[in-house]
Amino acid sequence: MKKIKILDKEFEIFINKKEIENALNKIANQVNEDYKDKEVIFLGILNGSFMFASDLFKKLKVKAKITFLKLASYDGASSTGKVKRLIGINEVIEDKNLIILEDIVDTGITIDHIIRQLKGYEPKEIKIASFLYKPDSDKKKIPIDYIGIEIPNDFIVGYGLDYDGYGRNLEEIYKICDS
Repeated sequence: MKKIKILDKEFEIFINKKEIENALNKIANQVNEDYKDKEVIFLGILNGSFMFASDLFKKLKVKAKITFLKLASYDGASSTGKVKRLIGINEVIEDKNLIILEDIVDTGITIDHIIRQLKGYEPKEIKIASFLYKPDSDKKKIPIDYIGIEIPNDFIVGYGLDYDGYGRNLEEIYKICDS
């Protein structure tokens, strides 16, 4: 099993490139079917979703725009439980179909915060596409419309996910090694 070290922690391969590609295709096919005759605005949540958003967007055949929102709720390897809005929306989303692109939904705190803010802009609909989903960690139980891969409650890095800012550039996803 391939292992890597990031800062003070060791990680092992968890999701390989082929599994990532399959999950992307699954989400893209669902979105392409659901929005084949509609326009949609994708809202990527930075920093983590940049790889997922880019790779997914290339596979879409629907009439679409993309914009980004930056929030923060993590400190090191654990969630702070607080969401800070850092960079806002630069698209008019009133009466628009909106799909939020998240790298991962774990506690649900961030996605809940985002949805509550977005409702104030009066979009036609808000759907959620999360590349990864941790059902056992989800405290808010907000329905996720498009899920790439469900995973257990392990701390992971790679494919946009980080540990203190490092590891986002990894092409595969790694989980923290049991200590």
